[in-house]
Amino acid sequence: MSGRFDVSVVGLYILDILGRPVESIPEGGNVEFIDEIRLTVAGTAGGTVVDLAKLGLNCQAVGAVGDDEKADFVMSHMARAGIDCRLMQQLEGVETSATILNVRANGERPALHCRGASDHFDVSPDQLSEVLNCRFLHLGGTGLLAKMDGEPSRRLLQAAQKAGCVTTWDLVGAGPDTWQFVEPLLPHIDYFIPSIEEAEILSGVSGVEENIAFFQSRGVKCCVLTMGGDGSMIALGNDRVHVPVYDIDVIDTTGCGDAYTAGFIAGLADDRSLLECGHLGTAAASLVASGLGSDAGIIDRAQTEAAMAAWRAA
Repeated sequence: MSGRFDVSVVGLYILDILGRPVESIPEGGNVEFIDEIRLTVAGTAGGTVVDLAKLGLNCQAVGAVGDDEKADFVMSHMARAGIDCRLMQQLEGVETSATILNVRANGERPALHCRGASDHFDVSPDQLSEVLNCRFLHLGGTGLLAKMDGEPSRRLLQAAQKAGCVTTWDLVGAGPDTWQFVEPLLPHIDYFIPSIEEAEILSGVSGVEENIAFFQSRGVKCCVLTMGGDGSMIALGNDRVHVPVYDIDVIDTTGCGDAYTAGFIAGLADDRSLLECGHLGTAAASLVASGLGSDAGIIDRAQTEAAMAAWRAA
């Protein structure tokens, strides 16, 4: 299918406020000085769409922000990146979803999150044809989309497949209640892209092969499991493709999963092999890990391709 957009990115849009390195929270009203503070558009929709735009894809953002100053940053940042924001809902009386991330020197990132507008977002019937005017539909953020979770998300993914869109999916973190929202979606997901830790929480079973079997048996076409320092495993039917990590100095892992997804989708859009999609995802994630925040490191497609080639040749 061809559409007006390469990708519609639906779901969780967050403003991240990041600081590093944070060794501890000062007691009382004391002050500690840190090296860097950044604001970024994040979330398994927001971070992904920004990275996709940097990689040269024509994208539309489909989600919600509030009517506050945080929304001004999110919307203006995406507009500057060339992202079509006409389907972003600006909701009165609620805050834009936001997270404060205290990034430790070792890369750990304890978070404080305000759920905000993403819990009030849904795709209305009159918007559906516009949302599906794309080659790829990515749904990101299941479990943190109160109005979209469950049956509305299932209907959206089903409609996307019926319209000829390729569907991709990720979440920001799995909890004990997330499975009830994820299970109905599985038959309508072409590329299922969680971390192995998230997959194990959802399935209740341990191990890469065990999780591949679990999700494939429930309808997922292709499992793409990111595994931190062990790289990623891509499983289509009985075929397995392992993509190793690159040798990089990690600053902050915020948004690495979103960047991997963006690179993987960009590879699919180019009709690359699964191995090459995995490498482009790994390159995008590696660039993001080299700086602070979910859009750090990635400048454009040419720079990402050059970095990937250098890392693979090392």
